[in-house]
Amino acid sequence: MRNTLLTLLLALTLTPSTRAADVPKPNVIFILADDMGVGDAGCYGQTKIKTPNIDRIAAEGMKFTSGYCGTSVCAPSRCTLMTGRHVGHNPIRANREIKPEGQFPLPEGTFTVGHLFQQAGYKTACIGKWGLGFPGSSGTPEKMGFDYFFGYNCQAKAHDYYPEYLWRNTEKVMLNGKQYSHDLMAADALKWLRDNGNKPFFLYVPFTIPHAKFEVPELGAYEKETWPEQMKKYAAMIARMDRDIGRILDTVKEMGIDENTLIFFTSDNGPNPPFNKFFASDGGYRGIKRTLYEGGLREPTVARWPGHVPAGAVSDEPWVFYDFLPTVAELIGVKIPDKVKPDGISILPALLGGKMPHRDFIYWELHEVWTQQALRMGDWKAVRVSPDMAVELYDLKTDPKEKHDLAKDKPDILKQMSDIMAAQHVEDPNWPTKNIPPARKKKLAEESQ
Repeated sequence: MRNTLLTLLLALTLTPSTRAADVPKPNVIFILADDMGVGDAGCYGQTKIKTPNIDRIAAEGMKFTSGYCGTSVCAPSRCTLMTGRHVGHNPIRANREIKPEGQFPLPEGTFTVGHLFQQAGYKTACIGKWGLGFPGSSGTPEKMGFDYFFGYNCQAKAHDYYPEYLWRNTEKVMLNGKQYSHDLMAADALKWLRDNGNKPFFLYVPFTIPHAKFEVPELGAYEKETWPEQMKKYAAMIARMDRDIGRILDTVKEMGIDENTLIFFTSDNGPNPPFNKFFASDGGYRGIKRTLYEGGLREPTVARWPGHVPAGAVSDEPWVFYDFLPTVAELIGVKIPDKVKPDGISILPALLGGKMPHRDFIYWELHEVWTQQALRMGDWKAVRVSPDMAVELYDLKTDPKEKHDLAKDKPDILKQMSDIMAAQHVEDPNWPTKNIPPARKKKLAEESQ
């Protein structure tokens, strides 16, 4: 208790730069779910699915009520996490498959949070789903700052939980479709942790749960529920992941490194239907995966670092994936290379119980079939569903579910935010700006009536 009170006093009184120098350089574990909605965790109001270990991180640390992913699909969202840059500045702006295996790669020379940790002398590992460069490309994990990799290179192949093989570094580990991949990756993460936890480390664990297809060895506590089978599998998958998050928490404690390990948990984008209705996976917000409304962007986001992150704290201030890299840089005292120019801010002061540093705005972009943009500035949220459609404007303070478009009532704010969105989008020949297809545009108009 005494240590926690001292940390709180330091956090509230010292400048961010002084505060960073006065706290130890911790290990960092970042656990990422796949397609889990903000409403899927118990600490965010979920009642049907039990998530005691995610809830434990929140109870023993901090819960963000406005934790945001980088954008609302896998690859570009993860790209923002790795690079500290928003999608309007990043080389990956949508999911794009490269046959026979993998996705559009991070270019050679891309600087990632993995490189940042390596520069500080940390051991680094990525265990789970990568999706940022096909095998042999410029964007594979070993070229992007990770000493060790085990899991799926390709997010399309990660749809299968009983795969033919996984990758260990650059070698295939043949499984012949007989083993549940999540269990293998969870066991590997625990082994790597035990083998490497005696020195500073960064462990990135991008699990594939609860992304489709919906496969799980047993339904466990949900077997006797009268729900549709798919719903039982979804709940059982999240429960299985939560169990393994608990094992990570317990292992860190058993190793005696609990108070020197910062642990994050969040998800890469919003949920898919029908879970947004059955489980309220969207948290009651508008939008799902592949939309830039709040339901597609807000994620269950919790962080724990005993003695430093105050227990039971709740932050209503926005946090976004591309804040991770600058936060880590301040945390471990490493200078970000001048060429990187992150779009995020360090949230370290807020994590330590102080105030969130000022930010001007949070920007999102997505190029899935057509181009979408969104911007949060204070409590104002602007959404452009397509370049050929009008910008919508919402007041999240009074209308968090984005039901009332105030664009016509607030022309000055609308123009300011529209100008910022235009400035933040940098054209990229790999991701040309596209309008929404007419048939989809017609359907959207019908749905809004």
